[in-house]
Amino acid sequence: MNKVIDIGQYIAVAVNWLTDHLEPFFNLIKNTGNASILGLEWVLTTIPFFILIALFTALAWWKSGKGVALTTVLGLTLIYLMGFWVATMETLALVLVATATALVISVPLGVWAAKNKLAAKIIRPLLDLMQTMPAFVYLIPAVLFFSIGKVPGAFATIIFAMPPAVRLTTLGIDAVPKDIVEAARSFGATNRQILFKVELPLATKTILAGINQTILLSLSMVVIAGMIAAGGLGEKVLEGINNLDIGLGFESGLSVVILAIILDRITQGFVKKNA
Repeated sequence: MNKVIDIGQYIAVAVNWLTDHLEPFFNLIKNTGNASILGLEWVLTTIPFFILIALFTALAWWKSGKGVALTTVLGLTLIYLMGFWVATMETLALVLVATATALVISVPLGVWAAKNKLAAKIIRPLLDLMQTMPAFVYLIPAVLFFSIGKVPGAFATIIFAMPPAVRLTTLGIDAVPKDIVEAARSFGATNRQILFKVELPLATKTILAGINQTILLSLSMVVIAGMIAAGGLGEKVLEGINNLDIGLGFESGLSVVILAIILDRITQGFVKKNA
């Protein structure tokens, strides 16, 4: 069937134009991203595993209680004993860098959408597109911009994981009682002071819930990013699929699940502490 409207060709032209004319910019991002991810990987893989397990367990106990702490120590110990410790730390490094970058972009966007109705009307459909587009599609521009490796994996992860943080930041700001805002304004507070001293503190619980969702989506996308040599557990899962190795696939998949549970419970603990 002949196409009546070929939207794809215009997207391809736009991506090719960006690739040709903004190569120095993409190289800067690639070098900075590689340095950040590899640096964090070096830290996580250099520190002895038992020290990291103790640190994660202490954090889990502090924020989420004894049950989560026990899950953390048992889960991370199992990952080490299965031989996936280095791959897990590589995945964790990519997740943390991608999540931090996504939050730097998404929280200001969420505040902007809450403050500006026109911005909200523009941002909302873009978020719908980002959330419903098949995750594999993000790998195409990522590879075109940055070749293969960790940075395109992080790029695709950021795009995929941003929407919840934007939405929940907007929701948190919108949910702040108007009478509190008006009371602050009546005492002479500026818009900046109202935002940073009233609205953001009161919206912290909702924003932290968005951070929780961003971390989990980053982790799910990192596995898919293994297809473009992003390393970590994603490549192990892919290796298991390619070789029809059910043992490798199960163990690497189980490692992803354990890491996801630990990160989810710890971040939920932060949300509950700010409730």
